[in-house]
Amino acid sequence: MDYSKLKSIIEGLLFMAGEEGLTKRQLADILELDADLVADLIYDLHRDLDREGRGIQLAEVAGAYKLTTHPEHAPYFERMAYSPTRSHLSQAALETLSIIAYRQPITRIDIEEIRGVKSDRAIASLVAKDLIEEVGRAEAIGRPILYGTTKSFLDYFGLSSLKALPDPGHVSVEDALEEQTQMLFERLDERQLTLDEFTPVPEPNEETG
Repeated sequence: MDYSKLKSIIEGLLFMAGEEGLTKRQLADILELDADLVADLIYDLHRDLDREGRGIQLAEVAGAYKLTTHPEHAPYFERMAYSPTRSHLSQAALETLSIIAYRQPITRIDIEEIRGVKSDRAIASLVAKDLIEEVGRAEAIGRPILYGTTKSFLDYFGLSSLKALPDPGHVSVEDALEEQTQMLFERLDERQLTLDEFTPVPEPNEETG
């Protein structure tokens, strides 16, 4: 396999690994390559991303390599996160939020096992919207991050506390996620109706009658 192809594979692996990243040894095992060669590939990939002025960079944190955004781009990410046009939660974000709300504290890996798909972007979006936050580290290999909901989550859904979450009742494990997500959807609808009731309606002027 040629050198450029291997770098492309490493970039894809790091993208999939998300915030936890991969160590040089893990990459070497996955690619079935010598660790020194993997180190050279990582170095070259880092230079490629920097030379091409890409929107992501390769960083080493606590011995693991991961793809990150550039700190100088932070103001644009903040605008995107808090833009009114992005205020609504996607289906993926709502599913992820329902899992965290009902099963917190929980790790990303556990969330993905329940959803059956990668959840990095949904988690990042929820963190940016201040609906979830890091609440600790699990006592497991790698000490993965534990996520929980925030006070803003309670405000967003109009809840007095987590005890006020809708009760999913007696449902099977397979149906639990769908029911919990639907209940959060319904809670959002109820919340919007309540807000609409208190939205002042402008009185008609003489021109509009």
